[in-house]
Amino acid sequence: MTKPSLPELLHAAVTAVGGTERPGQVSMAEAVAEAVDDNAHLLVQAGTGTGKSLGYLVPALAHGERVVVATATLALQRQLVERDLPRTVEALHPLLRRRPQFAMLKGRSNYLCLHRLHEGAPQDEEEGLFDQFEAAAPSSKLGQDLLRLRDWSDETETGDRDDMTPGVSDRAWSQISVSSRECLGATKCAYGAECFAEAARERAKTADVVVTNHALLAIDAIEGAPVLPKHEVLIVDEAHELVSRVTGVATGELNPGQVNRAVRRAAKLVNEKAADALMTASEGFERVMELALPGRLEEVPEDLGYALMALRDAARTVITALGGTRDKSVQDEDAVRKQAMASVESIHSVAERLAQGSEYDVVWYERHDRFGASVRVAPLSVSGLLREKLFADRSVVLTSATLKLGGDFNGVGASLGLAPEGTAGDDIPQWKGLDVGSPFDYPRQGILYVARHLATPGREGSRTDMLDELAELVEAAGGRTLGLFSSMRAAQAAAEELRGRQDKPILLQGEETLGELIKNFAADPETCLFGTLSLWQGVDVPGPSCQLVVMDRIPFPRPDDPLMSARQKAVEEAGGNGFMAVAATHAALLMAQGAGRLVRAMGDKGVVAVLDPRLANARYGSYLRASLPDFWYTTDRNQARRSLAAIDASAKAAE
Repeated sequence: MTKPSLPELLHAAVTAVGGTERPGQVSMAEAVAEAVDDNAHLLVQAGTGTGKSLGYLVPALAHGERVVVATATLALQRQLVERDLPRTVEALHPLLRRRPQFAMLKGRSNYLCLHRLHEGAPQDEEEGLFDQFEAAAPSSKLGQDLLRLRDWSDETETGDRDDMTPGVSDRAWSQISVSSRECLGATKCAYGAECFAEAARERAKTADVVVTNHALLAIDAIEGAPVLPKHEVLIVDEAHELVSRVTGVATGELNPGQVNRAVRRAAKLVNEKAADALMTASEGFERVMELALPGRLEEVPEDLGYALMALRDAARTVITALGGTRDKSVQDEDAVRKQAMASVESIHSVAERLAQGSEYDVVWYERHDRFGASVRVAPLSVSGLLREKLFADRSVVLTSATLKLGGDFNGVGASLGLAPEGTAGDDIPQWKGLDVGSPFDYPRQGILYVARHLATPGREGSRTDMLDELAELVEAAGGRTLGLFSSMRAAQAAAEELRGRQDKPILLQGEETLGELIKNFAADPETCLFGTLSLWQGVDVPGPSCQLVVMDRIPFPRPDDPLMSARQKAVEEAGGNGFMAVAATHAALLMAQGAGRLVRAMGDKGVVAVLDPRLANARYGSYLRASLPDFWYTTDRNQARRSLAAIDASAKAAE
């Protein structure tokens, strides 16, 4: 039997999921197949509506080697595992003469821990364990969540938190889950044979396609101990998110509350001398942190340095002592000891990293209204780590609707540790960039309106002219507005102002769960939804409910953001343009994602309104505009209002 061609396979898969073949999808599938066959690397921008999931799944399945697909959002993971993969595998089976297996794999804390559920959670203040089900009042939200979890544990096949609907609070979940450091290990645990996390790992070991998330991919790269099964092809979807997810995993934090918990957990398990040393070091650290002012620390201050070294040394002593001391009064000693060890090891590793003061790390103080002060440390750049760990020994395909910023892939490529496209060298990963476009006719379906007449937004103060403009646009659109704001304060001020001016329902992020807000926004065309960062890339509402997307200002990082400003300064010291490489790239990525909320289907029409004149007037404006979909562009406010009114009238006539 002749081997089926890629177009045949793609046609079968697209038909099975009820989709329509797009030229961009075919181009993408061919490029992915070529990259995988040549063991090469590919960055591919595939606009909304291209069908990029099948564009990479079909050639990956056809290749026959094990594939890891890493995504940023839960929604896409679920779509792949529950819809795209089952249908695609069935559709390709007659042609491939095999039925590839697939599995989902996440970090251990995403799975219910049967030991923690049945034996209780180690208690900080007293010896032994406590029954969280007894401790929580059944009438409280926590008590109700825990009772639901106990019932769910009897029926779930996966133990995966995301399979529980409705979900439970983080606090409730923490009572019945463990981190990888706290886990006893399958061989030492009475429930090891039934463990949900171990079962997920076993399924992943035999699967042809393993679907995971960026965080687990980052842990696999950073921690050296492989979490993912060996694979020949890595596909990173929503790749514009990867750098921030890897940075998050590589960021360490110390705060007095966390250190005090570690002291309490370890106190009963080590000799008095070791416990006292850790307690004294904890008190010294707490005194230093009481005086901490938010901001970057170019050098670790002397008093903080001494406190960190004392913490590091005391933690090391406790770790050694925990291995030898046994306390007969402690129930389920292995679990209590493991949790204590995890807490103290975390303190030790972060304190040591901070005390060393690497030039490749950025250190800063943060102050939180509820949790007090903390000291944080993050890598100045993750590009070297990604170049070394991501692109070795496998073919890597990175895809997203937004990878091409300012007209090329080199900005995103640099953040991933890649040299400019086409650069040759023995130790330089070779890669290609491909933009397969979008099936949407952006110049006919959308308008980019920049409010050039408004005052340039300052750091503080109300923007009365911007709020007036926003109210006029929302009125012209008949509601139907997604408002994307650079801060929660700005979103709240706009919601308050518009609620006082007009009768259109205004939903505000934080007043309800994100899922509920989006559902309500989609259900009523007159409704508006205002919010901040997670809305810039988390909303998929095709149709007449979203015909105006407003951005209040260009979303540059805050000037006092310690990590972003440190990265900008480092680029400048190396002779580059720090503002363009860091701040403008950050803004371009967010704006491209935000503008992408407007046109989600072939019949969608509307306006993206940017209420920041710098997009039209500043030198960097053309770079930012080149990163957005190719909408028809205007700075004429009357034109924008007339277009919105016409789109509103057309939508009402169709309702």
